Amino acid sequence: MKITKIETWVCERPDNFFDSARTGRSPMRWDVVVLKLHTDTGLHGTCTFFGARSGRITEAMIHDIIVPVVLGRDPTDRETIWHEFWNIDRHGAFFPVFLPGPIDVALWDICAKAAGLPLHRYIGSYRTSLPVYASSLFLPSTEAYVEQALDYQKRGINAYKAHPPGPWRKDMEVHQALRDALGAEAVLMSDPVAEYTLEEAIRVGRHLEELNYHWFEEPFRDFELEKYRKLCNALDIPIATTETTRGGPWGVAQAIQQGAADIVRADVSWKGGITGTLKVCHLAEAHGLPCEIHTTTMGLMDMANLHVSCAVRNCEYFELFAPEDRFQFPMKDPLPVDKNGRINVPEGPGLGMDLDWDTVDNSAISYKSFI
Repeated sequence: MKITKIETWVCERPDNFFDSARTGRSPMRWDVVVLKLHTDTGLHGTCTFFGARSGRITEAMIHDIIVPVVLGRDPTDRETIWHEFWNIDRHGAFFPVFLPGPIDVALWDICAKAAGLPLHRYIGSYRTSLPVYASSLFLPSTEAYVEQALDYQKRGINAYKAHPPGPWRKDMEVHQALRDALGAEAVLMSDPVAEYTLEEAIRVGRHLEELNYHWFEEPFRDFELEKYRKLCNALDIPIATTETTRGGPWGVAQAIQQGAADIVRADVSWKGGITGTLKVCHLAEAHGLPCEIHTTTMGLMDMANLHVSCAVRNCEYFELFAPEDRFQFPMKDPLPVDKNGRINVPEGPGLGMDLDWDTVDNSAISYKSFI
């Protein structure tokens, strides 16, 4: 089996999700690049690439870096291809963290289809569903967080992660309001994506402990390992790190070795695809740590996340970025979340979800094909 053709579409999403306080002076277009791999057996695999800031730049890197490596290759050579991308990155490419992962997903998609299996069973299934937590954007007011969390609670999703807007005292206000409104039984997490000092993070973390929050995530940059080590030692609440850590499993290994993580984070877009995410999950498991898979902000790649999460033991939740309809593009069907707040892994071959190809074509600002 060989890859014989590669197609890409640069698609514009209609919404801009962050205000200027988060995006800076650079436009935040939040494009998606859709890719389809064709094989000489008639099977195809699909994936989507993160195109925030500029989908055309992502497109150019796919054509210049991804296509020459993959075209003509056997999809079962996934491990060889995965390591080849790391060597290319090391020797002068230094591509964005989101570049090599999605193509790995498309290769796995083809191979699972060839085996006639859903992806999680092709990997080796552990379960078929996960509880969901709704995960907020940065919202304009404390009341907006409460309103959103209550809405999801009414829909059967009794777990919620806030991305509070800062500064740290405002974040504590959001944390308190959510606990007061949702009650003692709700599972709550906080991910401020912040630049706290160590002292501020300890104060916020102790408040979260009083409120019985489930975990505390990214109060400062992921590469500040010494600060994270001190924070982990100072607090009882689990500290979740490594979401944006470079270097895939090698980068995560440094955080674990230095005691700078109680929970590690990975996903198929930012940690080298399914191959890389499985390596991180297994690395964490070997050290007795959870690996919580985080959203890719793209429905199809989040389905790949779900398959991986159902193929490992040490992931507790599925992250549902809210409002979820804005992040499903370009999937045809809604995410399979049931009335009990669980997401059920598709049982069709491969990823088991179809793209809305009419929407892809209609929203595309660029299309290219390689044979």
